[in-house]
Amino acid sequence: MNQEFLQKLRLPDLDEIAQYLRSFSAPALVSVGAVAMAYFLATRPKPLPPPCDLQMQSIEGEDLSRRSALSDGDEHMTHFYHDAKTMYEFVLRGARVSGNGPCLGSRKPKQPYEWLSYNEVIERSENLGSAFLHKGHSKTDDSHIGIFSQNRPEWTIAELACYTYSLVSVPLYDTLGTEAIFYIIDKASISTIVCDVEEKADLVLGCVGDKAHSVKTIVLMQTPGDALVSRGRDAGVEIVGLQEMEAIGKANHQVPLPPQPDDMAIICFTSGTTGNPKGAMLTHCNIVSNCSAFIKTTEKDAPISPSDTHISYLPLAHMFERVVQGVMFVHGAKIGFFQGDIRLLMDDLATLKPTVFPVVPRLLNRMYDKIFGQANSALKRWVLGLAYRRKDAELQRGVVRRDSIWDRLIFSKVQASMGGCVRLMLTGAAPVSPTVLSFVRAAMGCQFYEGYGQTECTAGCTLTMPGDWSAGHVGAPLPCNSVKLVDVSEMNYLAANGEGEVCVKGANVFKGYLNDPEKTKETIDEDGWVHTGDIGKWLPNGTLKIVDRKKHIFKLAQGEYIAPEKIENVYGRSDALVQVFVHGDSLQASLVAVVVPDQDFLCNWVKKSLGLGGTFLDLCSKTEVKAAILEDMVRLGKEAGLKSFEQVKSIYVHTEQFSIESGLLTPTMKAKRNELRQYFRDQIQQLYAQM
Repeated sequence: MNQEFLQKLRLPDLDEIAQYLRSFSAPALVSVGAVAMAYFLATRPKPLPPPCDLQMQSIEGEDLSRRSALSDGDEHMTHFYHDAKTMYEFVLRGARVSGNGPCLGSRKPKQPYEWLSYNEVIERSENLGSAFLHKGHSKTDDSHIGIFSQNRPEWTIAELACYTYSLVSVPLYDTLGTEAIFYIIDKASISTIVCDVEEKADLVLGCVGDKAHSVKTIVLMQTPGDALVSRGRDAGVEIVGLQEMEAIGKANHQVPLPPQPDDMAIICFTSGTTGNPKGAMLTHCNIVSNCSAFIKTTEKDAPISPSDTHISYLPLAHMFERVVQGVMFVHGAKIGFFQGDIRLLMDDLATLKPTVFPVVPRLLNRMYDKIFGQANSALKRWVLGLAYRRKDAELQRGVVRRDSIWDRLIFSKVQASMGGCVRLMLTGAAPVSPTVLSFVRAAMGCQFYEGYGQTECTAGCTLTMPGDWSAGHVGAPLPCNSVKLVDVSEMNYLAANGEGEVCVKGANVFKGYLNDPEKTKETIDEDGWVHTGDIGKWLPNGTLKIVDRKKHIFKLAQGEYIAPEKIENVYGRSDALVQVFVHGDSLQASLVAVVVPDQDFLCNWVKKSLGLGGTFLDLCSKTEVKAAILEDMVRLGKEAGLKSFEQVKSIYVHTEQFSIESGLLTPTMKAKRNELRQYFRDQIQQLYAQM
């Protein structure tokens, strides 16, 4: 999360509170405490009843699979509302229940939000969809429409245009890189791409270049310049503005061709860690079932209504944000988009005052660090710790509120930083530290859920249950799917012991990867179970805890997948090194590494490049040598095309080579990653602490 955003975060003024407390004598402090306790006992609310027995949140079947305690029999939930079984019907229902209320909002700098009503959104979507049909798209031929844009109302209008006429949206995002973007265009045979700005249209034209390609039309959300139109013409691509495109559709209006639940809705390409992106094929039923399961789980404690407002800033190219938007649409709620600059998000929050605020762990981590960074004295830490413990004690009793004395004294400013009206938060995309989650739950005083899942099960497959505000697990299976653990004997995880690879089956499970039966077969077994690659453990109350990763692939805190062996192969090209071990933590946003220098090479290299002499051990302990090694690694990483999050940020220099005898290598000289992680645990923790 951008540093400027965090600098503007309004946090508790602990100095004022500490100074205030110093003004009291010890007996007076005791009296203040007694008054506070009396006030607490007199005003404390009763806890909301949980939707199920929190000691049995999932039910085990004969095959050791588990389903939600909220499930209706053995059937997986496909929909919540009978008049909303597709994403198209979601928006129609939203228009009805809101009485054609405000739907999509955006703002210009220092201006209030301007809103499109549900009917205006539907009308514009019909116009744009009619234009797609006029250009030759149909459900059975050339059905894929690319969307390459930041979050904004036109993104959603373009996708709804696809839904209205049974077309399929294919999101693109620039972090994929030009080669991957061309691969997706070619793989999905995309002929029309909707772009937000000229830079992205230029990028598409640069991707296709003089190669054979399928692109015929680029629809630009702004008026295209003459130079771009000319460049497109040279590449055989028509460049047309969105306003003009909608006018074409209005003049050639087509009656909507609504999709069926089993029709394809989205092809969501996952960035992957090695090789090309994979296009997960998701149907309307997949998405509707995932949204509906969330609604079912939270309907009593955090029901959504037309009065709710969601701020859209997490990428719409990923399914997490899309599912959140779906939940808002079906209830006729409002979606306000950020200005596109994360540095202005604080201002957007203050203006929009959202009630629904999805977050990712990286933001929570930075918020937590910022708050505790201000507690730089014993008294401040005591005050903050006391406030947290009292609020957390309420949460553990099932009480969620933001009007306690601790909110008024400490946490009201944190809540005001988010607009002051947030009543529902949801975190996903990567694991979050239990300490951080518990603290932010207490500070925000709202319904705050953690989910777990992946694109292949639409977005989520488990969710924490209302009333269970413990941390360190990812909740119970959603009502739309079952979860089972299967043996990973080579890692000593056995399903009979309640441990194993997490597998998911249900209405939210995708249909496979686009034109890739081999990868599909690797992911979905013959019985329809998606194998996630994550290692889970069932807790006694029926919730799931993620404890490991089957393959040597992991996520960083911001949700990016990392393949460490690929990175190690790049850094291994350094003449200064003989061995490299790259480590990442899903609670951290960057990578670190343990490196073993080449003793024969290092001394001469350091003497020539840095003018330093000494023994091998002496040189390995010098800061300048460590910096030079890291600089060479980063150089090699850039040359190999590593992304910024794939580059290590700090290293520990180890002087002894990993060996079979030390238990760090296999007999075939492969790294034992679990053993290396444990062996260098203290050094790794120190690297992160220093960062």
